[in-house]
Amino acid sequence: MKIRFALVAIVCFSALNMYGQISDNCVAKTLLTAFSEKAYSSIPVTDQQLDLILKCGIKAPSGHNQQPWKFTVIKDETVMKEIINNAISGNVLIIISGIESESGGTPDFDCGLAAENMFIAAHGLGLAACIYGSPAGNINLKKESFQIPTDYKAVVVLRVGNVDESVDAVTAATPRKNPEEVINYYK
Repeated sequence: MKIRFALVAIVCFSALNMYGQISDNCVAKTLLTAFSEKAYSSIPVTDQQLDLILKCGIKAPSGHNQQPWKFTVIKDETVMKEIINNAISGNVLIIISGIESESGGTPDFDCGLAAENMFIAAHGLGLAACIYGSPAGNINLKKESFQIPTDYKAVVVLRVGNVDESVDAVTAATPRKNPEEVINYYK
């Protein structure tokens, strides 16, 4: 009986300690609270915020440290609306393009990692962000007009902006699946 009590106490203490660590860990907090924002205000993203977000994208891991990406920053509202029709002034779009490679590698995956780094950085700065995959096809049809470098293709688009505080996006957000629905522990 004493052994069972000791085991239960250890498990409870470990769980409390783990949750304490999460509450003190700003990265974990950001990961657990961030979501793909759909409501943006016209308050502009500052150049300092944008520079930090881009630096975080550059620091993303990549296969063999190839860093097979280019980031195209768009602030012009008319051009942004060609890509995402509800983009507004003050938003920034970052087209993440990957090198077109026939030698294998994982440039699309690596670009996804860079996009995720920038997404997390934006949320860590208190900004809204959303990653879009579907505009990439249309961008690639007009690569030159979007100034995508030769030998690169658009993979995803990251939208960054300030949150529209008048919209309750949290309650409208799609709930996440339960861990038991998506985690399979090999035994």
